[in-house]
Amino acid sequence: MAIEGGIQSVLSTERIQRYINWASGNLEDGLHLYALNTRLSEALYTPLQMLEITLRNKIHSTMSHHFSENWLENDNIITASNQRDRIEKAKSDLSSERKENTPHQLVTKLMFGFWTTMLNTEYNQLWQKYLYTIATENGRTLSRKQLATPLSKIRTLRNRIAHHEPILHWNLIDHHKQILEITRWLSPVAHEWSQHHSRFLQVYPIHGIQLSR
Repeated sequence: MAIEGGIQSVLSTERIQRYINWASGNLEDGLHLYALNTRLSEALYTPLQMLEITLRNKIHSTMSHHFSENWLENDNIITASNQRDRIEKAKSDLSSERKENTPHQLVTKLMFGFWTTMLNTEYNQLWQKYLYTIATENGRTLSRKQLATPLSKIRTLRNRIAHHEPILHWNLIDHHKQILEITRWLSPVAHEWSQHHSRFLQVYPIHGIQLSR
């Protein structure tokens, strides 16, 4: 129990309290849930990473084909002011890191939220003309909404993981399936790689996760 008490002080009461509540007030069980949350977050990193990289590269290659590699700096394409702000921030970061502002470097610097926003309603015209080709299901193209809606939820999950927040109360089995499915829509090869290397199903408890409410 000395270790548990020490860890509690390191993590802070505020951070660990939710896990203790989920464990009906038991500190040791709460810390086990915290550790499980950490392991599952780690296990989801591989499929999330592959999805993010595949999505941004598919969008970039498609837009580069129809316009140029510098399409991100074209204000006639990037019409949303918050998107332009993100691009300027990425360019500033590259400059601070003394990296060259190339299309490749800029693409890798932009976060997942930027790329999922490219599928929002405000870019519907881009979708209808060009981006509809990035994802298919059994050889058929998908609607923008079919891709944008689940990606919005996945982005929220991804951000929770990035900020070390609790995810045990999410339906992680379904979200893992959704991550793999969208990756398959974008690239069957990326899906196969992700499915092969993902450890999520090995880490997820066979009897599920029981949380007190």
